[in-house]
Amino acid sequence: MIHAEGLTKRFGSLTAVDQITLDVGDGEVFGFLGPNGAGKTTTVRMLAALISRTSGRAEVAGYELGSEADELKIRERIGVLPDNVGLYDSTSAYQNLEYFGRLHRMDPTALRTNIERLLGMMDLWEKKDLPVSTFSKGMKQKVAIARALVHDPVLLFLDEPTANLDPEAAKMVREVILELKKENRTIFLNTHNLDEAQRICDRVGILRTRLLAVGPVETLRSGFARKRTAVRLERTSEALVAAVKQRLRTDGVEVSGDRLLVDVDDPARENPEIAEAVVAAGGRILELSQVSPSLEEVYLKLVHEETALP
Repeated sequence: MIHAEGLTKRFGSLTAVDQITLDVGDGEVFGFLGPNGAGKTTTVRMLAALISRTSGRAEVAGYELGSEADELKIRERIGVLPDNVGLYDSTSAYQNLEYFGRLHRMDPTALRTNIERLLGMMDLWEKKDLPVSTFSKGMKQKVAIARALVHDPVLLFLDEPTANLDPEAAKMVREVILELKKENRTIFLNTHNLDEAQRICDRVGILRTRLLAVGPVETLRSGFARKRTAVRLERTSEALVAAVKQRLRTDGVEVSGDRLLVDVDDPARENPEIAEAVVAAGGRILELSQVSPSLEEVYLKLVHEETALP
């Protein structure tokens, strides 16, 4: 659905997006993660044929960026939810969708069918004739998503769809995205909400001007260099911490509740030594297990060190 090679955007001397090479498959929900200013929105605007690229190439929905005729086709086949919903507040939800459907020159019968289906899916059909100005932020966001879908696009770009929403409204929007996922839509999701990405996305990419890592969340976590062993104890103590540190000759031991968290290089070799050290110091082990790093740990290491995973 998306294929990009060396995609780059410069604004004068500022490089906003640097040499992105990326593939997103049909029916995939792809999360684009990065801090503010990382280049996520600029990337979406290039892929949506809203701004020109400086260099590199990309195909979107089977059409080539840079070709005027192809870019018109791209705009016909995609839906975009920008970071600002941009609805007409004085008109109704139905009228907003009808207006944008007409801009896409939709058949009137198909347009009415799509509007009814989408507002029903968003649980807004009963409110279809109310001015959008009377809606909550979460309801407005759902109308904006429906607007991006009204012409039945094959690819949907969502730019921070839950930003600035309260927890209930954000949950409503996530549920809508999950419904769209069931329809096998291809969704490109810009977010810096790591929990959201982990719940929704098939794969994620981590960006800070350049692409630092791409893959399923579990793959990124397992590829992270840091390994830890968790030792759940009947009772923790400084003596047990000191015993493990001395045995492994490391300072990488911390207490978390009733557990010791120990940095290890080779769990198969070091875990028996950890157990022996704890038992010799009078500790009683209830459980010993490996701890995978969180997506947050992977993300923070990558964006702060700006070092790509292998």
